[in-house]
Amino acid sequence: MLRINHNHHVQALEQNRRNYGPVVPASKNTVHWSGYLLVLGLFLAACVVVGPASAYSTPESITAAGKLYVSGVSIDPKVFFTGESGTVTFYVTNGNANESISVNHATFGDKDIRRTSNTYDSSANIGPLQTRSFVFSITTDAREGWYYPCFSLSLRDAPENLYYITPVRVENTPVVTTITSQPDTFTRDQKDPITIQIANPRENDVKNAVLEVTGDGITATPSKIYIGSLTSGTTTNRTVAINPTKETTLRVSLSYDNGDNSHTDGTDLPVTFGTNKKKADLVISNVKVTSDGSVFHVTGDVTNAGLTTANGVSVTSLFPAVPKDPYASYVVGVLKPDDFGSFEVTFAADGITSVPFQVTHKDLDGNVIHSSPRDISISSTGSSGTSGKPIDSPLPVLVIGFITVLVIAGGYLYVKRKKSQ
Repeated sequence: MLRINHNHHVQALEQNRRNYGPVVPASKNTVHWSGYLLVLGLFLAACVVVGPASAYSTPESITAAGKLYVSGVSIDPKVFFTGESGTVTFYVTNGNANESISVNHATFGDKDIRRTSNTYDSSANIGPLQTRSFVFSITTDAREGWYYPCFSLSLRDAPENLYYITPVRVENTPVVTTITSQPDTFTRDQKDPITIQIANPRENDVKNAVLEVTGDGITATPSKIYIGSLTSGTTTNRTVAINPTKETTLRVSLSYDNGDNSHTDGTDLPVTFGTNKKKADLVISNVKVTSDGSVFHVTGDVTNAGLTTANGVSVTSLFPAVPKDPYASYVVGVLKPDDFGSFEVTFAADGITSVPFQVTHKDLDGNVIHSSPRDISISSTGSSGTSGKPIDSPLPVLVIGFITVLVIAGGYLYVKRKKSQ
């Protein structure tokens, strides 16, 4: 039985009267409805707290929710530079064969890998054996290293959420361009090749790579090369012909995309003029000069003493000589290094003692290159001061041969006579 302390009850009523005025007794109907409303409120509160759990979180729904899993993750770019943005896509699969799973909230990121897009806040169902993708835009200002942001997915029919830790890599190593082959020196208005190596030391592929060669006073062929994708850990080479009109600085630039983020790297090459030690070097030798009336005939050899092939080699006389047929200009052809060819040039010359000769050839790009003129003396019709050895008369050779035959024959007769005695 519930016991009430009468004195204490009286004191409480008196204190209430002093604070709030006279107490008005409630009617029976008032007490009845107050109690009913109190019971109804408690019942509704219980429904709010207990209702969803009893309606959704059943042992069967919890078991079904346990078969929901992240089946794949795609990050672009796979490796970030500091300050870059990208996307991450999570593929969530419902492994139940006959039951859908309801989800109502998805998010991703942390303080280092920050989400820049909205969260998924609408309720959605993932059907039996179906996969749903959740895509987030992200950015990072973190330093180089590994980071581990979390993906979370709220489930309507289970008390626990789905969590998935995703490693994200930040690395600031750029794609490298290197000039691996170049001439010892450049020549004004002459093409020379350079070889450029493009290497990707990053841990991920890059795309849309474009190589560009520029410079004040530089003509590059080609000046821009599309390379495309560069696989992680690989290199590729490109050759560009450089034709400078002045001493300058050559700029080799490489632009590429890491995900949707553009980057540009490159290297510089000073262009200075000098003597090319590897060029073709054409030398005239074994020169002989004869005349036929007013027309001179010059014969000799042209040797390529250089280290590159000379194409379209030709020899001709210069003013004040007047070229004449049949060999106004003599075409020798192609001369490889250490190769030589003969020539014959005809011309008219009046009142002069020497004639300048010039050898012309083309490089691999078709540029015409003239050698320095060389003067050949025509003061006496026989040979120039640099002619080859004269041909010896055959008479002494015949005499020596005749004497040798006589000695051999005499010896033979002497030996035969000795035997007959």
